[in-house]
Amino acid sequence: MLAEKIRNRESGIILYGIVPPKKETAPERVEEIAKLQMERISNLPIDGLILYDIQDEASRTSEKRPFPFMETLDCFDYSRNQLKALDMPKIIYRAAGKYSKEALTGFMQEASDTMNMTVFVGASSKEQPVTMSMREAYALKQQVRPELLLGGVTIPERHRAKGDEHTRVLEKVQQGCSFFVSQGVYDLQASKDFLSDYYYHCLETNTPMVPVIFTLTPCGSIQTLNFMKWLGISIPRWLENELVHAHDILEESVNYSEYNWNELKAFADKLGIPVGCNIESVAVRKVEVEASIELLNRIAAKTA
Repeated sequence: MLAEKIRNRESGIILYGIVPPKKETAPERVEEIAKLQMERISNLPIDGLILYDIQDEASRTSEKRPFPFMETLDCFDYSRNQLKALDMPKIIYRAAGKYSKEALTGFMQEASDTMNMTVFVGASSKEQPVTMSMREAYALKQQVRPELLLGGVTIPERHRAKGDEHTRVLEKVQQGCSFFVSQGVYDLQASKDFLSDYYYHCLETNTPMVPVIFTLTPCGSIQTLNFMKWLGISIPRWLENELVHAHDILEESVNYSEYNWNELKAFADKLGIPVGCNIESVAVRKVEVEASIELLNRIAAKTA
């Protein structure tokens, strides 16, 4: 069970991430999409499914969003209604700042003890209005459902700029986080720098390390590449050049994603850091979704 792997701080956890259909989608189409997703996911060699809670991040950057923001169905409702037949643990994201205290409390009270975990996500910028701070959300969780497994978000690329991502992670651990899921990883060096500082800080302070789940995201077009950059995913200039000029950008990105995971896993294993992998597709195009499944199967075959 995923919960036990997290509690035991095991390495090699594999997750798959999806976004619910758009809120304006017709009910019959929602059911069709859910059926396709369940058929695609049901036999995957994964420990659990992530369902993202999408929020508008326009305040994070002045750059124009490559794709228009469209609100999605509530991921918790979608998981327990349309995806009810999908018998696997589900990690429900919650953009904490957009919920009232009552709404977040209700979600935590209704979440399953054994089949649900959650990840709280903060505001995309200081300018984004919120109903509660992350510190308040963490305190509420400890009060309402201390036994519910809680995860946090980590951004290894931020470590390069500020050098404190490892201490951010450990502060969140003190507030109840038992695992972390990263933003999409293309900058291998930044991720290794973060892991190294995380390891040695834990070693020096005699602090147990919790699992870090690295997210891998195939890129199938220049538009997807621009969207990933808009989301804040750091792509080294040399790698961006390779992708832009590749004969098949999707195949190239899948190969690099697999390489990055192999490098991160080997580095983490050498130090005994528990790491895992989350595969997603930020695009809904069938070819990119299928590429994410191919990447997952490649990684699972080597991680087993």
